[in-house]
Amino acid sequence: MAKEDDERKPKSAPWTEFFWNPRTHEVMGRTASSWGLIILFYLVFYTFLAGMFVLTMYVMLCTIDEYKPTYQDRLAIPGLMIRPKGELMEIIYNIEDTESWDKYIQKLDNFLAPYNDSVQAQKNDVCTPDSFFYQEDSGEVRNNPKRSCQFNRTMLGSCSGLGSESDVRTYGYGTGQPCIFIKLNRVIGMLPGKGQAPYVSCGPKMYKIGPDEWNQDTDKIGELEYFPTNGSYNFMYYPFYGIRAQVNYSQPLVAVKFTNITYNTDVNVECKIISDTITEYSERDKFAGRVSFRLRINKNI
Repeated sequence: MAKEDDERKPKSAPWTEFFWNPRTHEVMGRTASSWGLIILFYLVFYTFLAGMFVLTMYVMLCTIDEYKPTYQDRLAIPGLMIRPKGELMEIIYNIEDTESWDKYIQKLDNFLAPYNDSVQAQKNDVCTPDSFFYQEDSGEVRNNPKRSCQFNRTMLGSCSGLGSESDVRTYGYGTGQPCIFIKLNRVIGMLPGKGQAPYVSCGPKMYKIGPDEWNQDTDKIGELEYFPTNGSYNFMYYPFYGIRAQVNYSQPLVAVKFTNITYNTDVNVECKIISDTITEYSERDKFAGRVSFRLRINKNI
């Protein structure tokens, strides 16, 4: 009796019929027409999504100016940065150990190579100093590429790295009188001053040594020399119209030479940009209009 009951039970279909059922002609549970309809649906659906994506990208690109940002947050105070830039904004070396400062020389050689007088004469123009170099567009007619003013390496004096003297050739690092280069970050359309050109001023940085105690290395920093004269950024290098519009733009530099810094001790230095358009410095952004670094020159006694 049990045998008859087992024979009456329907036999389960083999698992292979899921992939192909010869009785219903179904593939994975769907007929050919069903598969055709679902493939057609997803083909139309994803084609529509792709079309929407292309359309939105096209509309967005139509609103973008390739030469300058459509929307730009005007920085109240541009940032400053130094060259050479060591790790953790520190420049540490030993005068007697050539290898300890040769890396800085190589970095500065590469950094200043585009400022060679021969390169500047080929790419840029001799401009009238002390006045902004405006190059506005004429309505819809682009005045591109825009010209740029020469910033010649020889303007950096004894910090130019040009010459046969060891002190000049090594940017002062070999004699314990190093040159630090300060550059002002580029901001499109910025006019960094009104009546007086902005200039760099460096001095000892205030640092905390206790809960309510502060100190600064006034007696260690020594005398400073600035190149070009007065350490200023001349008006003729502004406004900046963007690297796409001014492909040969040479960012002006200021070199600071430490002529008699105290050896074998840390000297905390802060350089600021002084301009009649800057009234106060942000406490949140330590690089807005200023830059701080630690300088230590060791010498065997």
